[in-house]
Amino acid sequence: MARHKTNSAPETVISIIAPGMLVGGDCETEGTLKVEGSGEGSIRAGKAVAVGEVGRVIGDITTQDAVIAGQVIGNLVIGSRLELQGTSHIEGEVYALRIQVEEGAVLNGPVHTGETDASASVSYTHLTLPTSDLV
Repeated sequence: MARHKTNSAPETVISIIAPGMLVGGDCETEGTLKVEGSGEGSIRAGKAVAVGEVGRVIGDITTQDAVIAGQVIGNLVIGSRLELQGTSHIEGEVYALRIQVEEGAVLNGPVHTGETDASASVSYTHLTLPTSDLV
């Protein structure tokens, strides 16, 4: 029986939700998740999340770094850096240590930057999100 060995550490692996693909349910990875399709459920990534221009996420995103170019309906809890590109559309509460917002980005919801309780406690295995009603 052959065994497949990989030398990649889990945090270096990039998982992809491809264009035209719909993933229902929560997604967890120790590495990076790139969303070019649609995800309905919470996303937790130990390293980073990238939502492409045609990507759409309905659910909360928890990670260390994020680059958003598409649509997110849900809360963002980012332990380090959040970049909202000009094509992004966010509906939800944002917690991030640092944030960069390009011209044209739409952000509807409260924004908490700096050393907030939520961003300071971001980890891959433990997080308590505040609840809010999103329309």
